[in-house]
Amino acid sequence: MAITSHKYGRQELIDARSESRWLYWEVVLFSCFANLLLLTGPLYMLQIYDRVLGSRSEATLVALSLVVVFLYAMMGLLDFARGRVMARVGARFQARLDRRFFDAMLRRSAIKQDPLAASAANDLEIIQRLMTSPVLMAFFDLPWTPIFLFGIGLFHPWLGVLALSGGAILIGFALLNQMTTRAAGSKAAQLTFRASQTAEHMHSEAEMIRALNMSAGAFERWQNLRNLALVNQLKNSDLSGGFTAMIKTFRLLLQSAMLGLGAYLVLHDQLTPGVMIAGSILLGRALAPIELAVGQWALVQRGRKGWQNLSMLLSETLPEMPRTPLSVPQARIDAQALTVFPPGDQTAALKSLTFSIPPGSAVGVIGPSGADKSTLARTLTGVWKPAGGKIRLDGAPLDNYAPEVLGEHIGYLPQRVQNFLTVQLPKILRGCHPSAPQNISLRLPKKPQHMK
Repeated sequence: MAITSHKYGRQELIDARSESRWLYWEVVLFSCFANLLLLTGPLYMLQIYDRVLGSRSEATLVALSLVVVFLYAMMGLLDFARGRVMARVGARFQARLDRRFFDAMLRRSAIKQDPLAASAANDLEIIQRLMTSPVLMAFFDLPWTPIFLFGIGLFHPWLGVLALSGGAILIGFALLNQMTTRAAGSKAAQLTFRASQTAEHMHSEAEMIRALNMSAGAFERWQNLRNLALVNQLKNSDLSGGFTAMIKTFRLLLQSAMLGLGAYLVLHDQLTPGVMIAGSILLGRALAPIELAVGQWALVQRGRKGWQNLSMLLSETLPEMPRTPLSVPQARIDAQALTVFPPGDQTAALKSLTFSIPPGSAVGVIGPSGADKSTLARTLTGVWKPAGGKIRLDGAPLDNYAPEVLGEHIGYLPQRVQNFLTVQLPKILRGCHPSAPQNISLRLPKKPQHMK
C-alpha cells in the first residue's frame, strides 16, 4: 500500500509537469536549431583556412562574415527564446501545485511536526529553479554530443576515435561524480535543514531562552548542527569541485590533443589546416554540456531530493474529496464509542468515549495536565481523525463536512494563542512596529443601554 501511495504522489507531480508538454517540445525544437547553428564556428573556420586564405578574396571573407553574424544572432535568439519558455514552464509548475502543497503542508503540520511539510515550499522552489537553470538546457543539448563526435569522425577516422574515447572518459567522470557526491550532498542538505529548523524554533522561543539564561546552551546546540552541516558541505564541495576541475582540465587537454593529432595528419597530407581547427572547435562544443552538467550537479541532486520529498508528502496527504453540501447544523454533537490515538503513539488517549451535547449547552472538560483534554478538542474540530467510533454533528459524521465549512461552525482556541493580528497589534499600538502609523486612534462601539 505504501508503494502504491508513493506512486500516486509521483504521478501527481508528473501530471502537473505534463501540462506543459507542448512547451517542452518547443524547447526541443529550439534546441535542435540552436545546436545546428553551433556548427557555424567550425564551418566558418574551415572556409577561412581552406578558401579565403588560399584565394586571398576579401569579398568572400566579407560575405562569409555577414552570414556568420546573422547565424550567430539567430542562435542567440533561439537560446533566449528557450530560456524564456523554460522559465514559464517552471513558473506554471509551481503555480499549479502551490495550493495543493499549501493544503498538504497545513494538514500534516496540524497533526505533527513533519520535516516533509516543513520543507515543502523550499522543495517546490528548488524544482522550479532546476527547471529554469542552465543545467537543464545542457540536458537538452546532450543528445547532440554523439552527433558532433560522429561528425568529427567524418573528417578523419583517427580524429573520430580520439573524440569518442575522450567523450566516453568524460561521461565516466560524470557518472562517478554522481555516485560519489550523492550521499554527501543528501546528508549535508538534511543537516542544513535541521540547523535551520533549530534556529527558527529558538527564534520563536527567544523570550523563554533569555529568561531562563539558556543562551549559551542553545547556541552550542545550534552550532553543533551548523558545524556538522558545514563539514558535509565542504566534503561535498571538495568532491564536486575536484570532478569539475578534472573534467575541465581533461576537456582542454583533449582539445589540444585534437590539434596535435590534426597537425600530424596535416604534415602527412591527410588533412587540411581548416579541418584541423574546425575539429578542435567542434570537440569543445560537443563536450561543453557534459562539463556544465557536472559543474551544477549539486542543483540536480537537490532537485531530485525535493522531487522525492514532495512525492512522499502528496502520497501521504491525499487531496480532500468533494463533499455534498449540508444544511447549517443546529449545534448538536454526538460521540459514539470514540477512540483516538495521538499521531505516533501506540496507546489510545481516548477509549470508547460516548457522550451527547444538545444545542445551547455549555460543557467544560476538567482534568490535570496530560489528561488528553486537548486531544478531545483536536478530535472534535476534525484536526485528528478517530481510530474508532464516530463524531456526529446534527447526525452527520464530521467527515461529511468540508474543512472550510466545518471551520465556520466550530471554533477552536489553542493553548498557545498566537495569531497574525494578535502578534502584531500590541507592537502597532505601542508604535514600535515598522508599519505603525504616526497617529493612531481606536473608536470602540458604545455600550448598549440595556448593558449599563
